[in-house]
Amino acid sequence: MMTTGTAAPAAPLLPGELDRPAAPPTRTKRVAEAVAAARRILEEEGPNALTMRRLADEMGIQAPSLYKHLSGKADLELLLIEDALFDAGEATHRALHDPGPHSPLLNLLVTYRAFSMSRPNLYRLATSGPLARQRLPEGLEDWAGNPWFVVTGDAALAQALWSLAHGMVILELDDRYPPGSDLDATWRAGAVAFERAVAVSERSVDEFVRSTVTRAPSSPQDPVSPRLSDG
Repeated sequence: MMTTGTAAPAAPLLPGELDRPAAPPTRTKRVAEAVAAARRILEEEGPNALTMRRLADEMGIQAPSLYKHLSGKADLELLLIEDALFDAGEATHRALHDPGPHSPLLNLLVTYRAFSMSRPNLYRLATSGPLARQRLPEGLEDWAGNPWFVVTGDAALAQALWSLAHGMVILELDDRYPPGSDLDATWRAGAVAFERAVAVSERSVDEFVRSTVTRAPSSPQDPVSPRLSDG
């Protein structure tokens, strides 16, 4: 299913949340059919099966005809990655607005895990190897990754949290956890650890602001202002 042409109903943005980027130009009917067929092949037969010849066979056309619409496999994969980022962004932003019984951070992890595990080959394609990010729709990569910042409030913590989630997804996809591991508990433990890290980070910032605001200026001409960029 292609989701790049329509956006979810607008909802008030949370603190730190980015708005959804504009949808890219509408794909031609043949390109949309090719991307949908490529996604089926990728998930059902694996990445090695996804060739331009196999795709043409799936679509019932000759391979040379396919090159009239796509310059090659790299272009096809970039469109798949584009769809994956839009889909992941939709799922994870929605998780922030409707956390259910979980904390927003835990719900983000739960949602990301379910999203990734349900489309493993697309997930691997979108998150491994070099990324031609300059050819993606403007703002897409930042928006897709933005929920991790929303729940942490810190760029470094956001990147670390996503790295934890990505690593755990790959380990689970590769069946590398020991037999009998309670992975639900492992994901919850990760959430608790990062919620503590976020609390420590927020407390440090608050203490810095308070100390800066309450510090007496050395003279009327030398006021001290609470600039978080200092230090």
